[in-house]
Amino acid sequence: MSDTGTPPPIAVIVLAAGQGTRMNSDLPKPLHRLGGVPLIAHALQAASLLEPARIVVVTGHGADAVEAAVADLAPWAVCVRQDQQLGTGHAVVQAAPALADFTGDVIVLYADTPFVTAETLFAMQAARRRHDIVVLGFEAADPGRYGRLIMAGDRLLRIVEAKDATPEEQATPLCNSGLMAADAQVLMRLLGKVGTSNAAGEYYLTDVPGLGVAEGLTATAILCPEAQTLGINSRAELALAEAAFQSARRAEMLDNGVAMQAPETVIFAQDTWVGRDADIEPHVVFGPGVTVESGARIRAFTHLEGCHVSAGAVIGPYARLRPGAEIGNDARIGNFVEVKEAQIGEGAKVNHLSYIGDADIGAASNIGAGTITCNYDGVMKHRTTIGRDVFVGSNTMLVAPVRLGDQSMTASGSVITEDVTPGALAIGRAKQVNKPGLAIRLMDRLRAIKASKKG
Repeated sequence: MSDTGTPPPIAVIVLAAGQGTRMNSDLPKPLHRLGGVPLIAHALQAASLLEPARIVVVTGHGADAVEAAVADLAPWAVCVRQDQQLGTGHAVVQAAPALADFTGDVIVLYADTPFVTAETLFAMQAARRRHDIVVLGFEAADPGRYGRLIMAGDRLLRIVEAKDATPEEQATPLCNSGLMAADAQVLMRLLGKVGTSNAAGEYYLTDVPGLGVAEGLTATAILCPEAQTLGINSRAELALAEAAFQSARRAEMLDNGVAMQAPETVIFAQDTWVGRDADIEPHVVFGPGVTVESGARIRAFTHLEGCHVSAGAVIGPYARLRPGAEIGNDARIGNFVEVKEAQIGEGAKVNHLSYIGDADIGAASNIGAGTITCNYDGVMKHRTTIGRDVFVGSNTMLVAPVRLGDQSMTASGSVITEDVTPGALAIGRAKQVNKPGLAIRLMDRLRAIKASKKG
């Protein structure tokens, strides 16, 4: 095959049907989390970088749960099922109906191989313009269980599974990652020739290059670092993958100008974005969907998920930002404060021991310690709206829906159930009544009751 210039359209098949028995889990293997997201999210992200015309996900074990995750992560993807686990070749064939009218190339990815980079996939795509079949290979430190690539110069002759390899073939240093690129129709046609005369009695995708070469087609292998081909088959391998992922993300953050005093204690998610000169203190955990702008400071022991922190804001220590939290420029979210589905305006402060949920807080407002937006009535959520320059006294309960006008105040210990007009002071607490001597008499009585019970 010669380079014809513009690459053809591409489709991606993601294999996600395996049971993953070594995970010892009821959760399907593609849904185990790496970097805060399911394993399959990494494969889908890699696929999306190719700007494919189609993505086909082959499911099997736990298909309903895997397909629900795919619908959330990549709603444009098509899911097909492999009801019987008869090998990788059989799994790819299940995608044939979804690609019946597709003209172009296809790349096969794996849901449990999360570290393949865009550069590697683009290299495979480029090699497809010169060869009919492209396989991704690597040199393994310990090649024992991997299939071997049998090469003649830059030509791939065949792939031999480790359990089927001769001693001479096992001495070959080049190993197979499992990823493959070819013309979609050619791949499906060759898979129709694959048999089960192997040690496992399965339909191997790895038989395709040899069958193609026998027809006069050309095959080659693109090599990548072994770390990119790491497959997840056990809890131990998942833990190693998480460590590798976190190490790479920390290094990337430091290279991008993010300050971290103890980077080994910071946990990132797949999509965490942190701007230059942001300061991340020790023991911070980023869940999915977090953006932190330049110059913000995330103090120690803070947990963030699904939120946005603007420039100059300070979060924590010991704060929790939940999905929908939008923190404005120079705002302050202090210790033991939880924020969910709330807009915190520029320069606003929620410094201690408060819950702010389903709320809008205007610029420069101050929320006193112990404030709670009572947003849930047991059935529905309701919103609290606080204007600009509002002072909310400590231990105020804001029973939503309620609105506090600009420059208003609430007295400490108030329960606010009605709107407060701009500039007004709201006092919503019972009148204090002092009962002389009652404390002493009450305590004496309680102590007497306690003593009688001991007797």
